[in-house]
Formats: sequence, structure tokens, C-alpha cells
Amino acid sequence: MGRSRRTIPEELLLLALDPATGTTAQPQSLDLGLAGAQLVELALAGRIAPDGDRIAVVMPRPTGDPTLDSALELLRRRGSPVRAVHWIGGPRLGLRQIYLAHLERCGMVHAVSGQMCGVLPTTRYQATDTAISRDIRARLDSAIRTGVPPDPRTAALAALAHAVGLGKHLYPGNEGRSSRSRLRDLIRHDPMGGLVAHAVMDVQNGVAAQPRRSPAPAGPGGGQGGGRQPARTAPEPGVVPMQPRRGSMARAVAH
Repeated sequence: MGRSRRTIPEELLLLALDPATGTTAQPQSLDLGLAGAQLVELALAGRIAPDGDRIAVVMPRPTGDPTLDSALELLRRRGSPVRAVHWIGGPRLGLRQIYLAHLERCGMVHAVSGQMCGVLPTTRYQATDTAISRDIRARLDSAIRTGVPPDPRTAALAALAHAVGLGKHLYPGNEGRSSRSRLRDLIRHDPMGGLVAHAVMDVQNGVAAQPRRSPAPAGPGGGQGGGRQPARTAPEPGVVPMQPRRGSMARAVAH
């Protein structure tokens, strides 16, 4: 593609790729994270903006990235701001396969065909330039270990990595516990990244149909029943209730 900067969906997928096995970590929730990453990338490009817990198109001009422009056009056709949880949890699954094919066309990964149990065709993906993946990981590591507020792109990437459950993949075991905690805390450094990361977790936890609660007004005398609700924290990602796919696949992508 001739670009030195990768988009957030591309970076999130490269983070999830296991270099040893060619499979993706958290394959179910990754589709949701990629949908959220598209929103963040479109916001950074000035095409959309948050409107409360909704997403509004503010500039419908294409970005030049076909996958992002497809999402932008779908948002434009809605005609009015859409709730982030409804967009992310909508029937647009399969983004993992779309982006894997996209990265293959760009020459960033190559597909390796195989068979599962000697019968079912599978496809695994290996990064062709591991320096790119190392650079992405180094940005997260630096933000986690230095405590310096990261740039918006890195903050949003960290928020989405936590939301889809990549923390245990990137920082495994007891020794990675503090890094996972700091990865979760980075969610506060980018408003758009935080919005979509919380929406991803809401979809996973089955609360997409419920509007986000606003803080309750203070009651007389500031009593317990009318006080301000405690600030929302980022919970551990849950299990995605996936919809069954229609039809059959010509080849299975290894999970």
C-alpha cells in the first residue's frame, strides 16, 4: 500500500496474530473489536464524531481506504446518529476474514493452507514483516511501562486490545498481571477509543439493547439514593454471543 502508518484495525489484527501458530487470539470478540477500530480510525480521519453514546457522520467524503469507506457509507445511510453498541453488535460479522484478506493483498501476511484432522481445509496466516508487529507491540509496552500518556492512536489500540481480551495473549501469566491492569487503565486516555471499547464489552456482556445510564441527579441532602453514580470502570471482557453463520465456507480459517 505504500503507507508507513497502519490503520488501527490492521494493527489490532496484527497484535492478535500468533507468530508461532498463524492463528488469531480471541477470534470471536476480534470481529467486534475490528468494527470498533473502524469507528476510531474514521473519527481520527475527521469523518465521524461521538454524540453522547452515538456516532454521527460529520464528513461523508471517502478516505481512500475501501474497508473504512464501506463502513462510512453504511453509517451515512443510517441518516441519523447510531448507538455505538448497535453498530458494533450489528450483523456485520466476518471482519476478521475481510481484514486478513486485506493484509494478504497488502503483502503484510501470507496465507498457509493446511488441513484440520486431515480432512477440513484450513488457512493460517504468517506475518511477512515481523518488524511491523514488533513496533506495534513496542508502542503498547512503552505506554504501559513508562506511564507517559500515549498518543490517541496508541491509547485507542490499547483500549480495544483490552476490550477484546488480548491482555492475556500479550501479557500472559501472573507475571503479566500488572501489565494487563495498566493496559486496561489506558482506556481513559482517548475518549473515542474509550467509547467504542466500552461498547465492545457491552456487546460481549449482552447489554447492547440497554441505553447507557446517565448519572442520577443529587437528591435532597445528597443522600445515598440520589447521589452520583460511581465512575464506570473497564471490566474484564466476557464471552461474545455469536450469531450462527449462514451457508458454508469454502475453506475454514483456523481459530
